[in-house]
Amino acid sequence: MTDGFLALSGLTLAYGGTVAVDRLDLAMAEGELVALLGPSGCGKTTTMRAVAGLLQPRAGTIRLAGRDITHVPANKRGVGLVFQSYALFPHLSVFENVAFGLRLAGTGRDEIGRRVAEVLAMVGLTGFERRLPKELSGGQQQRVALARSVVVRPRLLLLDEPLSNLDARLRLEMRSELRRLQRELGVTMVYVTHDQAEALALADRIVVMREGRIEQEGPPETVYTRPRTAFVARFMGFETCLAVNGGRLVAPDGRSLPLEGAADAPALAWRPHGVVLGRGPHTARVLGRSYLGQSVEYLLETDAGPVKAEAAADAPRFEPGTTVAFDLPLAAAARLESAA
Repeated sequence: MTDGFLALSGLTLAYGGTVAVDRLDLAMAEGELVALLGPSGCGKTTTMRAVAGLLQPRAGTIRLAGRDITHVPANKRGVGLVFQSYALFPHLSVFENVAFGLRLAGTGRDEIGRRVAEVLAMVGLTGFERRLPKELSGGQQQRVALARSVVVRPRLLLLDEPLSNLDARLRLEMRSELRRLQRELGVTMVYVTHDQAEALALADRIVVMREGRIEQEGPPETVYTRPRTAFVARFMGFETCLAVNGGRLVAPDGRSLPLEGAADAPALAWRPHGVVLGRGPHTARVLGRSYLGQSVEYLLETDAGPVKAEAAADAPRFEPGTTVAFDLPLAAAARLESAA
């Protein structure tokens, strides 16, 4: 049995004959913010739906604060849910949207007024009580959705890619707001995302999922700097992942480069900024170049396949079609347990 404030034990979830989550074990401490991170189809949203009570497991148990809630109806679990689409009632004011759950629970009028005012102040929407959702910006609508979930004081708050509909500036603002609210309320939170930057910025712990299983979990810094497999490495920004075999760096299709030095791992991975351009023992043809503001990204065709490299914006430029020297220094590489 997995122990924790939220404990998933042997959780198996399926849609018809297709298993989406396979015997998942995961435990969360009270007050922890855990990000479920992975590509579409990895099982992260399916797991969240099961915790919320929107999907019944094929096998396994879900426990919250020591209580088995595996078969408890969604509205009896004490779990709040924030959707990607906000799901606000368009005909209700901000106040009534936030108060909706309290009214369903039979909360008294004065208590509703006090609690709604309290959470609207928390999310910076005091004075917006009478507005309709259509009169709000995307960021304001997201704040209303958060307030509606928080006002009922859930033991656990689930967020399903809640910032994906916002522009880049608003996403940054809302990240800070979410983290502040989570700390202020002390609520345990599961945050589902495919965005590694969001997971790194928000989470106490990141759980990387792949094909319905946990590929790696740990503190953000550990997952970011010490991925264990090529799958996790690529998801965390290591664009070049090569197996080590017989003193060579080997691509999945068998192409290879000589390894400069001795590696103590079955595979190595480099981020673009870890690839040295303009000098080194290898040569490549520049396939393309992209200006990124503070840096320039290059796509190289090498004897081990495509390699992405990044150089400072004020560094010498290399034109597409030209040949350039490069290096894959061991000091900049992540040591992987698996090349798969």
